[in-house]
Amino acid sequence: MTTHKYIISGFGGQGVMSMGMMLAYAGMLEDKEVTWLPSYGPEMRGGTANCSVVISDKPVSSPVVTKATSVITMNLPSLIKFQDNLKEGGNLFINSSLIDEKASRKDVHAYYITANDMALVLGNDKTSNMIMLGAVLSKTATVSLKSVEKVLEKLFKNKQSLIPLNIKALNLGYETQMVL
Repeated sequence: MTTHKYIISGFGGQGVMSMGMMLAYAGMLEDKEVTWLPSYGPEMRGGTANCSVVISDKPVSSPVVTKATSVITMNLPSLIKFQDNLKEGGNLFINSSLIDEKASRKDVHAYYITANDMALVLGNDKTSNMIMLGAVLSKTATVSLKSVEKVLEKLFKNKQSLIPLNIKALNLGYETQMVL
């Protein structure tokens, strides 16, 4: 039995909640047990935001994640706040476009993804979250890329023009070579 526990964090407006929701929905599509617990700072856009996601083959007893198997940090305050909430041997994903610091922990697997830089190459900086999500899936295999693509198609059914770009960003992140 496998249980994946995520903490996903960044500034409001970086798509942190969307990443968490997509992971949870994709887990549901794959008949897994899931929880998604959002947490916002005092302001929405520009303030800090984070969410916890649990995806498991067995019932989830609590949506609260204190020791994550993976932590995704989209900005420096998130790295500082949440890297200690990662269990030993866990995965720490760092948006190195916005975070110049390295992980302070040596007992975890740290991956540096230039998510914002890659999003600019695609022509839309709002896709940095999809790039990061693709990179996370390539290392964790929590859910399949196809399941997340199905979720994207459902979430953006009223904004069809956004689907191809987001799928391209997701795949770009999935195929990227991460700096360790």
